[in-house]
Amino acid sequence: MDAQGRGRADNIDPADQWVLNPNTGEYELRLTPSAPQSSVPGPRRSDSGRTGEGGGDSARGRKAAQGRGSPSSSPEKTPDPEVPSPRRRRGAPPEEPAANRRGRRPVKKKSKAKKILLWTGGIMAFVLVGTAGAAYLYLEHLNDNITSVSDDGASTGGFSKDKAINLLVIGTDKRTGSGNEGYGDSGSVGHADTTILLHVSKDRTNATALSIPRDLIVDVPDCETKQEDGSTKVIKGTDNVRFNTSLGQDDRTPSCTVRTVTELTGIQADNFMVADFNAVKTLTTAVGGVEVCLAKDIDDEDSHLKLSKGTHTIEGEQALAFVRTRHSVGFGGDLSRIELQQQFLSALMRKLKSNDTLSSPTKMIKLAEAGTKALTVDSQLDTIDKLKDLGLELGKLNVKNLTFTTVPVVDNPAEKVAATVVVNASTAPTVFQMIKDDVSFTEVKEQAAASKNAASAAAAARLKGTQSAASAVRVQVMNGGAPAGSAQETLNWLQNDEGVTKSENAGNAPAELSKTTLEYAPDQADQARKLAAIMGLPGTALKPGESVENSQGLPTMTLTLGKDFKGAGVSLTAPTTVPDTVQKSTADKVECAK
Repeated sequence: MDAQGRGRADNIDPADQWVLNPNTGEYELRLTPSAPQSSVPGPRRSDSGRTGEGGGDSARGRKAAQGRGSPSSSPEKTPDPEVPSPRRRRGAPPEEPAANRRGRRPVKKKSKAKKILLWTGGIMAFVLVGTAGAAYLYLEHLNDNITSVSDDGASTGGFSKDKAINLLVIGTDKRTGSGNEGYGDSGSVGHADTTILLHVSKDRTNATALSIPRDLIVDVPDCETKQEDGSTKVIKGTDNVRFNTSLGQDDRTPSCTVRTVTELTGIQADNFMVADFNAVKTLTTAVGGVEVCLAKDIDDEDSHLKLSKGTHTIEGEQALAFVRTRHSVGFGGDLSRIELQQQFLSALMRKLKSNDTLSSPTKMIKLAEAGTKALTVDSQLDTIDKLKDLGLELGKLNVKNLTFTTVPVVDNPAEKVAATVVVNASTAPTVFQMIKDDVSFTEVKEQAAASKNAASAAAAARLKGTQSAASAVRVQVMNGGAPAGSAQETLNWLQNDEGVTKSENAGNAPAELSKTTLEYAPDQADQARKLAAIMGLPGTALKPGESVENSQGLPTMTLTLGKDFKGAGVSLTAPTTVPDTVQKSTADKVECAK
């Protein structure tokens, strides 16, 4: 049951009683004096009358309470939630005089639209976390809606506001809830049917949503799982199996899917969310439907979707049928369904970011109800406050800089009849590396990105200029966080394969580094450029500074191998562009399913 009509005899929508206060930019609960108090869970009120989240100070709370409880108070009409009344609050100072009258100059106020956006800043940046921003309307009630499970140590321990965010969203095909009998496998324990790794950049200017095909052949690692009695159980991993078996099979929990994604991509999720069939139905209904586009008629007996060519607004059961369709689009396989789902999520993103949604308290409450009931989150996201904080970070995104893409794959060469896929070894590593290095898949023109580009240009400039001969390069190699033996391995490679004979092993560095660095004096710049070219070092690895003396007492550069070191001869220059063969789309563009 949603918030609408909960326990009210007069059937007044609770959302209609939350009104935007133009003086504060916040929504407040407005009731008529004669009306019974709403049973909708609202912000808790302390003994002093001060509301919790979103309320005013204690004095304002006492005046508001006196005004509502006074027998002589005149009844007030409940304002339309979509167009809040500009009336003055009880106890508030008189309104400013008009500009053409004597008196103080009117104070320039922020537009109502901007105040709404401030209040709903974290409402949405991705469909399944888009409900977090409205949560403080009635925290305790929504906290009770949340279901959480242990991350079993598979994640980083939770997102940080000052770092890039990696959120794993898992859609399961478990047939829970009424009306879902026609979907998924009968009696299924719920596989990782639809999985998206959402990476949000550190500066929040861009994001990448990476879909992982359910039929991708992967190695599922051992998974330590917390049991109901508090004990732990290690579920043995399996090699060369479908990705979707990382959840449900052999009692695997979502943390096993997290570990599988880390094994596959090298990217460790900060948090995860799990949604079932009901999430699609309830969220699309709460937002009032999502507009999708079809390039042809669709009549799919398996998904029960029947739509004509053109645009349609779908919600509920029809929305679920849309994202489950695969036989009637593209080549009829899971990869075609993934593209359809990405188009749907883009459309839902645009709807959630629209003023029609952001300015409607009714929709906001319905979204908060639907989102908290439909999702299972990890133990680091088990309160509305945490979800709200995540939503506020994701809400900074612009949909034009959210790129949807899919793990690059090829048909499984071990099969005569293609049923599964394997990672495309030529392009997938580039996609994974770009995400790990926080490189945008789109051209970002925001100020923060411009600053980042300026720093990148300065680093790139260090690589330009003359290079010395390899035999003239003097360098000492130190291990500053790379695997044991890396310094000697690199030294052997430089001397035997690359002709850098004036090199030596200097042992372990005083401290570990996350990134490999090459420090050099100004008169060694030509040597530094040569070594960078040999090793594939990016400009950011070059650190102008001072030289040191080698074992012969001659000035030498210092190469410190960091945690990013991948082995002798493996380039450390990160890719900056997506290969042309990789399918991608941005959330701001309307695409029609073919």
